[in-house]
Amino acid sequence: MGDSGMSVYVESLKKKVVGKHVYGELYGCDPDLLSDPVYLRRVVEESARVGNFTILDVKTWKIDPGVTVFAVVLESHISIHTWPEYSFATVDVYTCGEKTDPLAAFKYIAKALRAARYTLRTSSRDYEEENE
Repeated sequence: MGDSGMSVYVESLKKKVVGKHVYGELYGCDPDLLSDPVYLRRVVEESARVGNFTILDVKTWKIDPGVTVFAVVLESHISIHTWPEYSFATVDVYTCGEKTDPLAAFKYIAKALRAARYTLRTSSRDYEEENE
């Protein structure tokens, strides 16, 4: 009986903003790839294509020994931060709208960096209002 009240409430909500956030950590990556800003930029650009994002700008910083790549996309952002000395990277893919696939973009990045394993979390960033 308690569940039916929640179902009615959830069904009465209308999504005004669809937001999907996929982020996690990559372990056992190829340290040479994690040190290469040109390669990492290409990985971010290709992940945007895979996830159906529209790139507005990409910035890359070499922070010896690691690299940070940040892409501003029309739908939000994609970022990679690397620690080659630990074969480790963090990845963040956030998008607004229903036409993009941040999970596909994240998985592409994990494969391109040759991660032995990764942790993955997803978060809804939706905005909902009650139907009138």
